[in-house]
Amino acid sequence: MYNGVEIIAEVKDRSPFSGRCSDRSLEELLDTAIGIGDMISIHTSLPWGGSFAWLKKARKETNKPILAKGIHENDRLVERALFECGADWVLVVYGHTPNGFRPLPRYELLKYCLIEPATLEDLQNISSGIRAVWNSRDLYNKGEPKTETFEEARKLFNGWLCQASNLNTVQDIKPGANAVLVGTNLEKFSESLR
Repeated sequence: MYNGVEIIAEVKDRSPFSGRCSDRSLEELLDTAIGIGDMISIHTSLPWGGSFAWLKKARKETNKPILAKGIHENDRLVERALFECGADWVLVVYGHTPNGFRPLPRYELLKYCLIEPATLEDLQNISSGIRAVWNSRDLYNKGEPKTETFEEARKLFNGWLCQASNLNTVQDIKPGANAVLVGTNLEKFSESLR
């Protein structure tokens, strides 16, 4: 935790958007994440170096809460992450996507989900009792920065809101963030906590 902001430390060794690959192994990145994270984020998507097998392995390495991070296009993938692989939470990208509309997960799964709306319009359709993630990257436009900002999201949504992407140091934490999800720059962010 940093000044009351929860740290979700993401373990990934590559990004399909930046083309950047880490020179550290997933195991080394997991050690760093466990050291600084209140929650550990493990990708289930191959383009980010993730898999459901890696999620299972990480579950054996820590008792900290684990977020299965990915798009999770259907509820079966949410169930797999939770019930087969040991995730405590599952990130679900919700709303208007190029592949059609992804509805919210079923009610009984929703309580285990962090919902990442694709747009501010989609964010407005989320109850404030649901945990939401505002990603500054547009997942459907090669990871380019969204024109819609965290500040705009915070004004629209008065529930728990996590800031995600483009965090290098603690100075990048926006006012009003309940949590931050730090991935590509995990090492640099970790150093800024000292």
